[in-house]
Amino acid sequence: MKIQMIIRRFAGTFVLASLVLAHYQSPDWLWFTAFVGFNLLQSSFTNFCPLEIVLKKMGVGGDCGGGDKKGEVCGSK
Repeated sequence: MKIQMIIRRFAGTFVLASLVLAHYQSPDWLWFTAFVGFNLLQSSFTNFCPLEIVLKKMGVGGDCGGGDKKGEVCGSK
């Protein structure tokens, strides 16, 4: 699985979870939503994503599942 897809899923999950928590627990959880949004925005300009670094160190999403031809981009034919 591509690392960008994993990052989008994490971001979407965290935004939805914080909205649910803000609704049922405390509006202060909206600060977490703002933090996720800020990270997404800054990473679009700086190409720096903390989650990407963590995932790469864990060995998650580093390749396309193996067996790809050398130089071939993930998902291309």
